[in-house]
Amino acid sequence: MEFTEVVKDRFSCKKFSDKAVSQATLEAVLEAGRLAQTAKNLQEQHIYVAQKPETLAIIDKETPCRYGAGTVLVVAYDRENVFTYPGGKHDSGVEDASIVATHLMLAAANEGLDACWVNFFDPDKLAAALDLPENESIVMLLDLGYKAESAKPLPPHFQRKPLAETVTYR
Repeated sequence: MEFTEVVKDRFSCKKFSDKAVSQATLEAVLEAGRLAQTAKNLQEQHIYVAQKPETLAIIDKETPCRYGAGTVLVVAYDRENVFTYPGGKHDSGVEDASIVATHLMLAAANEGLDACWVNFFDPDKLAAALDLPENESIVMLLDLGYKAESAKPLPPHFQRKPLAETVTYR
């Protein structure tokens, strides 16, 4: 698929079918995340692939936003392996995990999968429930799978501001 088609056509899927994602397709998506650039190439991301019923049940307890996806990627990063920017106010953790997550999401669309970026959960509660290492923070969940026949973009999906409202040349 052409990149412009990927970014134009993908939408946040809110209803997934029960069709399983093949291991080869999942690995292609995960490889795209692995190739994402990170600050100083620290690669502080850690992706947890949630597919077991008991793991999905934990996620369901912490968020109503799984939408029936049979695979959920939990995107986290290691707080002890980040680059701190000049001034000391920001580090690369959330930024790099978000870059990785974006690669995962766009690669999923390229592979014919549908996805939904989910932030509607308490990251500390979910990390504890999933028994993640204490040095890791969850940035987002990525529901992954094939859309149900009735799934379609929500109406706001098609509303885009003109570039003049979102870009300033100086």
